[in-house]
Amino acid sequence: MKILAIDSSGLVATVAIVEDHNLIAEYTIHHKKTHSQTLMPMLEEVKNMVELDLNSVDAIAVASGPGSFTGLRIGAATAKGLAMGLGKPIIEVPTLEGMAYQMYGSQALVCPIMDARRNQVYTGLYQFVEDENGYRMEALKEGCACDIMECIEIANSFEMPVMFLGDGVPVFEALIREHATVPVYFAPAHRRLQSAASVGALAIEFAKKERFTEAKDHAPEYFRMSQAERERMEAAKKA
Repeated sequence: MKILAIDSSGLVATVAIVEDHNLIAEYTIHHKKTHSQTLMPMLEEVKNMVELDLNSVDAIAVASGPGSFTGLRIGAATAKGLAMGLGKPIIEVPTLEGMAYQMYGSQALVCPIMDARRNQVYTGLYQFVEDENGYRMEALKEGCACDIMECIEIANSFEMPVMFLGDGVPVFEALIREHATVPVYFAPAHRRLQSAASVGALAIEFAKKERFTEAKDHAPEYFRMSQAERERMEAAKKA
């Protein structure tokens, strides 16, 4: 199984080629340029560097949300365009699960936090349970949008050490340290943000369960309305 993976849900743009249990290539950019400027050139560079025939790819994996509204739309459009052009299926990988999977085998619970503004985060809580095949990841709290204090309360409720990662860490680390009643840890720089390699690795596991989506049916999961949509609703109420 060979997967082309894309994640443009957050601050980074990242693409990878994963084949079975091997990472063939990964290209990640965390820079001020927009994903619309970087994603396709990155894909082309990766393809050329590893002499990849795109027709040899079995599926396109994409971080399906939540995350940046613009970033998710760019990722979705890129994945759908590639999948339709190649006649390949899409594997939708929830952004938070893809982030948490970077901590495969962690003895601490894993809590991704993406800054959603206004003291809100996109978050979930995951644990790795050992089984005959290594570890499987289980969701103790499914992905959601909530206030950061609610997130901390959820983490505290399981009375186990928690590893936090995501772009919400530098924003909320002090608050987490102040209010956490369990031991807390914060992922290092190379594991903190989104990784297409992790998306691809998790997509391999999803493929085993035949979790495929036709390109025409793929749509991002936003978890909440965009600011523009909220403003339109508020304007309509006042009209």
